[in-house]
Amino acid sequence: MKRRWMWLLMGTLVLLSLVYTGWKLRGTAVDAVEVRMAPLVRTVQFSARVATLSRVDIGSTLTGRVAQVLVREGDTVRLGDALVQLESDELRATLEQAVANERQAQARLAGIRTSGRLTAQAAVAQADAGVQASRAEMERAQQLVTQGFVSASRLDEAKRLLDVAQAQQTIARAQLQANADTGTDATQAEAQLAVARAAASAARAKLEQTFLRAPAHARVLSRDAEPGQIVQPGRALIGLAIEGPTLLRAQVDERFLEQLRPGQKAMVVADAFADQRFAAHVLSIAPAVDAQRGAVEVKLALEQQPPGFLREDMTLSVEVETARHANVLALPLAALRGSGPGDAAWVLVAIDGRAQERRVRPGLRTLQAVEIVEGLGEGDAVLIGSAVKAGDHVRTRLVAAAASVVAGPSQGGGGGAALTNAMGR
Repeated sequence: MKRRWMWLLMGTLVLLSLVYTGWKLRGTAVDAVEVRMAPLVRTVQFSARVATLSRVDIGSTLTGRVAQVLVREGDTVRLGDALVQLESDELRATLEQAVANERQAQARLAGIRTSGRLTAQAAVAQADAGVQASRAEMERAQQLVTQGFVSASRLDEAKRLLDVAQAQQTIARAQLQANADTGTDATQAEAQLAVARAAASAARAKLEQTFLRAPAHARVLSRDAEPGQIVQPGRALIGLAIEGPTLLRAQVDERFLEQLRPGQKAMVVADAFADQRFAAHVLSIAPAVDAQRGAVEVKLALEQQPPGFLREDMTLSVEVETARHANVLALPLAALRGSGPGDAAWVLVAIDGRAQERRVRPGLRTLQAVEIVEGLGEGDAVLIGSAVKAGDHVRTRLVAAAASVVAGPSQGGGGGAALTNAMGR
């Protein structure tokens, strides 16, 4: 009886050993993906804000009281349109006085050039006649003195009268010269007229400064002025968005700087209008990185007329396509077991029921997938997961390549979730 139980126990142990050995030889069940040719796209997602080409804050250059505010937030204004008007009674009076002074100086110059010049010419003619008469009188006096009819004092008196006539002639000619176009009186009158005109121009400019005007076609973003308010120079009263191409501005983590290039295509969606996507492209990348945030400013331009729902500073989700390979051997990024020197890495492949190490050279990477340039062929079964090691017996459970390689959830929510990412990121 004892011998029978011993043989039964030994048989059971042998059976268990055979079952265990068979189980070991059968191997551990491991998920695997079959390497296939597939398109691979790398994208970068980030948030951006709507911006115009430039924004301008309009303020007063004078200290004054607001008389009228002529625009409201959201209004469209054209170049030169008045936005705000300040009280201007005192400046208008100053302008009227300056204009009167200008007219007075203009009249004086005109007088010099017309009646003043005629008067000077007449005075010269009169002085010339007086000199001739005095010279003739002196010659007669000299003859009479020579003949002894008059005394020498008569000749002296005639000479004195001639000197007086010649002096008057000099003065008359000097006055005529002064009234000429290049004369001193005309030059002085022209200078006075120029001063008066400058004063009038300054008064007009000062008066014009009481009107705050649009520097270009624009849209009113903010209004911070009301009638009766006292304003000071340097304070912004009206905020304008200058009319021009609608741009998107984004602060992108500097880690993605190497992937971004001007001209790359992008898809954009607003959180509030997730079903209305529109196209854009990278316009420019700032040459410097913001050291505080570790980010670089990226500007994007729309490739169509901006949707009507866009507003200044609206938050948008942007997905930029940074690389696309049409037909490559692609694997889930999780299948890479490690990295070696340079671009070398390795994976585990199932060959004859065992996990074997295979060196590969990766190419394009996304957040979820990687291109295999060398080391694998189409149809190879690559093991996924960290539980198995090289040399282990394995039983492969194939999973769909699309589930592993192609897609994953977009980062973020709202509008970002509406950006499809069919080939991974």
